[in-house]
Amino acid sequence: MSNTTSWSAIVVAVSILLPPAFAADAQDADREEPSALVQTAVVKRGALPRVVIAYGMAKADPAAQASVVAKISAWVAAVHVRAGQAVAKNAPLVELTPTPSTRAAYAAALSARRTAADALSRTKALVTDLLATGQQLAQAEKADSDARAELDALQAQGAAGPNLLRAPFAAVVTAVSAAPNSIVSEGAVLVELARPTGLVLAAGVVPAQAASIEPGDEVLIEALGRSAAIKSRVALRGASVDAASGLVPVDVALPAGAMLPGETARASITVGEAQGFVVPHAAILVNERGDAYVVQAVRGLAKIVPVTILATAGAEDAVDGPLDTAAPLVVAGNHQLQDGMKVRSEDQAAGSRP
Repeated sequence: MSNTTSWSAIVVAVSILLPPAFAADAQDADREEPSALVQTAVVKRGALPRVVIAYGMAKADPAAQASVVAKISAWVAAVHVRAGQAVAKNAPLVELTPTPSTRAAYAAALSARRTAADALSRTKALVTDLLATGQQLAQAEKADSDARAELDALQAQGAAGPNLLRAPFAAVVTAVSAAPNSIVSEGAVLVELARPTGLVLAAGVVPAQAASIEPGDEVLIEALGRSAAIKSRVALRGASVDAASGLVPVDVALPAGAMLPGETARASITVGEAQGFVVPHAAILVNERGDAYVVQAVRGLAKIVPVTILATAGAEDAVDGPLDTAAPLVVAGNHQLQDGMKVRSEDQAAGSRP
């Protein structure tokens, strides 16, 4: 008898001698499906704030801006400020000197004023001597008044000599257009100012989100490079789309000194609450079609449940879907699960250890 024949006979004999129950258990063990070890959490209903995210830059509110302009054609003798500089009230900004043509206009107005005054004085004397009429006196008085008004206007504009333009209030210089040794025309903007208490965060949102934003909504501002967040509120929500950006403008009020003009920030605008199931963000999965879903453990089996994400806040999401509040929600190990797979939680695994 060969060795192979001997071992076959032994296996058959052992199989015959084994009790039927023991053999059945061994077969069941061979057929037992593997289970996945997961972490679970309780499903609960609740609410999370609905938040719209916007990005913007600190700018002066138009109502808090002022432009310093040249009142006459002049030569820029000196510029005393630069963009971004904070200036006090009455601080010197730009020094102007009248151009030759402006000086000539002033000299002509001064001569006309003297001539009109002399003519008025002579006409009054002639009226006293009955050598001039009342109409002539009225004409002389009008010519004198016109000449005086023209001269006063040129003097107010700075045509009489060098003119130092000063800040009308404490402000931040947002732009400087004047350059030393240049000629500026009447009405040219030289310096732009903004009140430091009148800054807003000028942001923008897509039109679909803009409808949910209202003035007064709470905003959390996180300025780039700053550790502390700023709490504020929406000051203005635009009613049209900006042609340049394609976004609806949203202005957020800024407390005095909170940001500097030109700083960028992220604004989280709270536009209400989302009611639904509040789940950890780790429980949310996305299938190959881009649809969100979660996995629940229903009587030890994995069940895939499609959900709609309503809001996100920190590490939690508010979702809507046919969730079973009595079944645990899988929050770790859920990526490997398919519908109907056996699952066991870490608590069950710990209880089964000897």
